[in-house]
Amino acid sequence: MPWIKDYVRSDGTPVKGYFRLPAGARRETTLLGLFVAGAFVLGNGGTTAGAGPGTGTGTGEELPRPRSTVVYPIKWPAWEKQAQPHPTPAVSYPIVFPSPGSGR
Repeated sequence: MPWIKDYVRSDGTPVKGYFRLPAGARRETTLLGLFVAGAFVLGNGGTTAGAGPGTGTGTGEELPRPRSTVVYPIKWPAWEKQAQPHPTPAVSYPIVFPSPGSGR
């Protein structure tokens, strides 16, 4: 929400700038923050990434590394055999456009 700048009231009292939230926004922001913090705390579950069973960590065995099996550039033989489509007219009658000679 907006930052209210310094101003002077009609009676001459100076007012410092402040941040103004709309009605109910402080409560909503607090609830959202608590929800996000709770999801973060409960979502972690106490495990670290990559340390579960079957990962080979701490067991002395190494898992095989993934290898690329693709060959570039990729060839698509069916595409090379297809003929390119030729444009066909949408209508079979002539369309006459009036000349813009002395119209306006």
